[in-house]
Amino acid sequence: MWKNTTLLVLFCLSQTLSVAQSDADAFMLKTIHAAALEHGKAYEWLTYLSEEVGGRLAGSPQSKQAIAYTYDELNKLPNVGAWKQKCTVPVWERGDKEQVIIRQGGNIIKELDVLALGYSGATKKRGVQASIIEVHSLDEVDSLGLAVDGKIVFYNRPFDETELNPFHAYGKAVDQRVYGPAKAAQYGAVACLVRSMTPNRDDVPHTGVTIFPEGTEPIPAIAITTNDADWLSFQLKKKSLTDATVITSCKTKGNYKSYNVIGEMAGSVSPDTIILIGGHLDSWDVGGGAHDDGAGCVQAMEVLNLLNQIGYTPRYTIRAVMFMNEESGLGGGKAYADSARATNTFHLAAIESDAGGFTPRGFGMEADPEVFTNYYRKANTWLPLLEPYGLTLSQGGGGADIGPLKSMKGLLVGFKPDPQRYFDFHHTRNDRIQNVNKRELEMGAAAITSLVYLIDKYGLE
Repeated sequence: MWKNTTLLVLFCLSQTLSVAQSDADAFMLKTIHAAALEHGKAYEWLTYLSEEVGGRLAGSPQSKQAIAYTYDELNKLPNVGAWKQKCTVPVWERGDKEQVIIRQGGNIIKELDVLALGYSGATKKRGVQASIIEVHSLDEVDSLGLAVDGKIVFYNRPFDETELNPFHAYGKAVDQRVYGPAKAAQYGAVACLVRSMTPNRDDVPHTGVTIFPEGTEPIPAIAITTNDADWLSFQLKKKSLTDATVITSCKTKGNYKSYNVIGEMAGSVSPDTIILIGGHLDSWDVGGGAHDDGAGCVQAMEVLNLLNQIGYTPRYTIRAVMFMNEESGLGGGKAYADSARATNTFHLAAIESDAGGFTPRGFGMEADPEVFTNYYRKANTWLPLLEPYGLTLSQGGGGADIGPLKSMKGLLVGFKPDPQRYFDFHHTRNDRIQNVNKRELEMGAAAITSLVYLIDKYGLE
């Protein structure tokens, strides 16, 4: 009887301690969110990046300004040390001329609103003039073969609007932009037009990288708006067009030295174990790179600021990384992973924010199969704390810059804000601070900080 009574007392005590601990954690998450909304710096930092620095192609003068700015701001934070990590990046310049002029019987009937794709080739001063062939896949170009020789290939497969998540639709369409121009060049096409990567019907062109393999001479490759794509397709079906002129003045300038920017709070118990939060500092040159991915960078910086604001001393080292060159080669992510492997630095978790500064919805998680089940099971024990903030956990996530860390068997986490408006602004001139909601940005930073706190306090075993 005494034995049973003792066990009952111990059980009740453990339950009381568990509830008390849960209450303490709930209070901490509430404190983090209050600090973000009242004292956050993310919007201030993002305003500077978007409006004072602007678009930040890797290797550009603007990218150097962004490196200097984020490094200086990190150094201003208490208990944070900052440094720059070298990486190698390819440098490409848009130039001052990009045009697509549509003709009918020698007469100009429309000039399209366009943006050259990153790493597009250049034309001579007067451009290239040829007839247009519309296609909807790379396989269709293979089927046409040399029938595209001397022609302008026009890729016009739209987003699948039945996909609930626009990122899934993007994944199904983006091969046209990334690999389509090189495929057209393989069969002798003189230029390539690509429907912009967005579900919207609008007059805003979306740029982005296109890849020409070594040995393939880059041809002019241009994104056109979805409205212009629909118009052009209609005109081609009517057989009312004769040809188009494409003009670009891009330059590929080789590889240059650049930097990742890193700031960290040293751990008090296991400083050699890292919890990383990151975004990419480079962006396309035509807007301010606010959602893509200034938001991710300032949210990573904000984690350090918020931990300072609430007086939290981390057990592990909390590290914010602004990666360089995600948009056109992952030079920064590769350099970071190479350094981590060379120094055998264990990253217990790496969290990437690269989906915009919208309302936080949760986190996607992945890891080496050997460790993923235990990590994911542990993370799910925190759902009662996260769900009041509208946050869920799902399998599959990570990110491009943290992906090379997967072999080191830490947890990779992709921050997931609401995705529905992301492709309104992605790679466009409209990716500016006025299209970022301050509260949504701050709530995202608080959500990430909350997850960092829980991983730091409880680990993943």
